[in-house]
Amino acid sequence: MASLLDASKPRINCSMLSQHIGRGVCFVGRVEKVHPTGKTFSVSDGEGKSATVELNEPLEEELSGIVEVIGMVSSKGVITSTTYNILREDKGIPFDLELYNEALKVIHDFPQYYPFEVAASG
Repeated sequence: MASLLDASKPRINCSMLSQHIGRGVCFVGRVEKVHPTGKTFSVSDGEGKSATVELNEPLEEELSGIVEVIGMVSSKGVITSTTYNILREDKGIPFDLELYNEALKVIHDFPQYYPFEVAASG
């Protein structure tokens, strides 16, 4: 069985969490608040809605700005992170979460052009 990191994952925002319970997802958002234990943090999407991310281990680094989280959506709508990447905003060019959110809408409105599931061959 392929690991979550090897499998294809849909990119989602907060309004799509309930449609992906029990599935692997990719979520990009701005870090809003890190819990003092370092085991959870909240992120906001391009619509300004917030989601909670749970980690298996406490953070070992300061977390701020834009992050890409790969994880599984729990029944409570929490993303249990397998991994995350901090997206650095180089050269003063900020990441446009609102534009990213518009791209997500296009991707989800036209799944025939942006397939997330790869059919097993053989």
